[in-house]
Amino acid sequence: MMAMVNLSLPAPAKSPSRPPPKLSSQSSVPLSVNRPVNFEPLRHRLIKHLDAGHLHKAISTLDVMASHNAHQDLVTYSLLLKACIRSRDFQLGKLVHCHLTESKLELDSVLFNSLISLYSKAGDWTKAREIFESMGNKRDLVSWSAMISCFANNKMSFEAILTFLYMLDNGFLPNEYCFTAVIRACSTSEFFPIGEIILGFLVKTGYLDFDTNVGCALIDMFVKGNSDLESAFKVFDKMPDRNVVAWTLMITRCTQLSYPSGAIELFVDMVLGGYMPDRFTLSGIISACTELESESLSLGKQLHSWVIRSGFASDVCIGCSLVDMYAKCTIDGSLDDSRRVFDRMENHNVMSWTAIITGYIQCGGRDMEAIELFCKMIEGPVPPNHFTFSSVLKACGNLSDSRTGEQFYAQAVKHGFASDDYVGNSLISMYAKSGRMDDAQKAFESLFEKNLDSYNTVVDAYAKNLDSEGAFELFHEISDFGVEVNAFTFTSLLSGASSIGAIGKGEQIHARLLKSGFQSNQCICNALISMYARCGHIEAAFQVFNEMGDRNVITWTSMITGFAKHGFAARALEIFHEMLKAGIRPNEITYIAVLSACSHAGLVSEGWEIFKSMHKEHEIAPRMEHYACMVDLLGRSGLLREAIEFINKMPCTPDALVWRTFLGACRVHHDKELGEHSAKMILQQDPHDTAAHILLSNLYASWGQWEDVARIRKNMKERNLIKEAGCSWIEVDNKIHRFHVADTSHPQVQEIYDKLDEMALKIKGLGYVPNTDFVLHELEEEQKEQFVFQHSEKIAVAFGLITTSRPKPIRVFKNLRVCGDCHTAIKYISMATGREIVLRDSNRFHHIKNGTCSCNDYW
Repeated sequence: MMAMVNLSLPAPAKSPSRPPPKLSSQSSVPLSVNRPVNFEPLRHRLIKHLDAGHLHKAISTLDVMASHNAHQDLVTYSLLLKACIRSRDFQLGKLVHCHLTESKLELDSVLFNSLISLYSKAGDWTKAREIFESMGNKRDLVSWSAMISCFANNKMSFEAILTFLYMLDNGFLPNEYCFTAVIRACSTSEFFPIGEIILGFLVKTGYLDFDTNVGCALIDMFVKGNSDLESAFKVFDKMPDRNVVAWTLMITRCTQLSYPSGAIELFVDMVLGGYMPDRFTLSGIISACTELESESLSLGKQLHSWVIRSGFASDVCIGCSLVDMYAKCTIDGSLDDSRRVFDRMENHNVMSWTAIITGYIQCGGRDMEAIELFCKMIEGPVPPNHFTFSSVLKACGNLSDSRTGEQFYAQAVKHGFASDDYVGNSLISMYAKSGRMDDAQKAFESLFEKNLDSYNTVVDAYAKNLDSEGAFELFHEISDFGVEVNAFTFTSLLSGASSIGAIGKGEQIHARLLKSGFQSNQCICNALISMYARCGHIEAAFQVFNEMGDRNVITWTSMITGFAKHGFAARALEIFHEMLKAGIRPNEITYIAVLSACSHAGLVSEGWEIFKSMHKEHEIAPRMEHYACMVDLLGRSGLLREAIEFINKMPCTPDALVWRTFLGACRVHHDKELGEHSAKMILQQDPHDTAAHILLSNLYASWGQWEDVARIRKNMKERNLIKEAGCSWIEVDNKIHRFHVADTSHPQVQEIYDKLDEMALKIKGLGYVPNTDFVLHELEEEQKEQFVFQHSEKIAVAFGLITTSRPKPIRVFKNLRVCGDCHTAIKYISMATGREIVLRDSNRFHHIKNGTCSCNDYW
């Protein structure tokens, strides 16, 4: 160490090595030009500039000296290089290196090490290695440490570990800097096992017991390499000298591993221990608030107050965290607080812009405002980064506005993000949400480098577009390429299976994820509950729920939603009350699920009680969806006057969803007057609302007002409004079979219609009478009877009878609400055949067995 210190001391000034030239007596050149130049003042000026932090002036002085073929000594060059590295002005550092090369001075290990550090931090690991290899026997422990750190910083873990081993072979014993660098290289799942071996070596040396940097590196290794927060805490607890950096790191890692309560506890311990949080600590703990399931906004506001008292109100990093916190923790969906923090920030960087843009997107229904903010951003001095472009492409996808998205992608290409994974994946998602799966597939194929996130994005895109076959093909492709799938992959596949009711595929995925060791993953278990519930196997969903050790609000809400959709209102309410007893705070979606359960069962008084408890007990302001649930509850129960009174007393303007829900109730209960009023209110807000036209047309048809039906259908045609065609499907032997009304396209069409004729005779003998009121066309009665028996759900049931064995229930899915005649006919079919039939329509499940349905004919 003393040798290194001596090398950093100023060297004595050297006299010019070249003697002054002799002048001829006839020379007409002024004497002052031929006199030797004294560069000592320039040297002093250069050092003075460095001491004052004027790096550019120091380099200018160096340029002046070089132009006169005069060079500094090694110590001065070393000071210049270190100043360039500290200021991260790597271009100036490279210029100093050029001057150093021209000086022809023989470099010592200090200068070599500074050059390695310079190129390492500049991201030029090739040049750093070239310098390292040229050192020969001048390599010291600092050289090895710098090179290991260079590889680790440039995500070259294998090279870093190999260099560490070469260092040991060359007889060097690692110090804390070497250990810190090589442990950092082991902070991935691939190299984590090697990190554990190095940890054993480290414990023997004793560095773990006294060096904070080594402890921090180990915490990162356990968290990043193995998601092992327990071992990270053991390292943290063993550190005798924790500084603010160590506390902040542990708080941040707790948040990243979805343990925000642990982060809050650490923060409290830190403050009680006398440590003063810095801006990074405050930013990290504010981020932890966004992950809390209860009291997040209250705690976030307290921390905001602390920020102001601590003098960090103008800090950009903390401002970004506050913008994000207020956006994610809003109770009523408002972004006013988030926007207020953003607008008060004195300086904006790319993080603050991205945080507020993302906040508008995540809030739901504010995508256009996010796009407007992005346009404002690109007009200013702060350029967007890949995260910003990724977010704004998501906004375009949510709006199904692929044309605008393509323009933004062109901007991303101009900014150099053409090969960026985040941008490429968001482009795939945007095309998928816009219904352009061919373009999504092309975007996927054109990715510069496909990784697991890329595959997950396109698998999720296929799943959301109800193309489970495409999703599963890609899943097999991932497996064939040897890419290790993660929780998101399985979650997307389960979502794809549940969206079309493919329980066979869902069970295959369940078996596969058990083999992969994901059976205890919370996100996957939540997806399994949803999959089994949506595929009609509610008891399997409940079994997954019961076997889960760690349940969050999503878990409870998924189970409540499942019971609600299956018509088991009592069980849904029971789970809801268990959730409250367990101390889990319900969110907005939980209340939608519980109110839906009350609606499906006609539990009016219970529904009112729960609706009032939202704000009273949990300070959740009702959103439009909650008002729509109450309208649905009252409307289904035939309380149309109470429903319209409720709508008129709403504190906000009812949107189309509320009026559409009410119109549906008017259609069921044949109230033409209120139905016409609700349709009028919908069309005032959106003249192109297809559902309003269809519901009103059906209402008129039920009254036999065919002229009004014709008028509405003509109006729809003129406006190019297309009614979604009814479609039913059934999964047999892992293959989906789809049917439309009077469908004759299936290869087994003759067998299907023979079975239909057979069933018609049997159920008529049991008392079934076709209800032709559900034929919404002006036809002869006989034609109506024939038409109603060729509805898609009856065809799917007939196919199920000829292709599935008796013990298994027949599971049929329909994209629209099941008609009353089909519901009645299927109950009779269950009596005639002794088969259990599970029917999922757009609203709920119907478990039909021995002539009775779980809905009790109330749906």
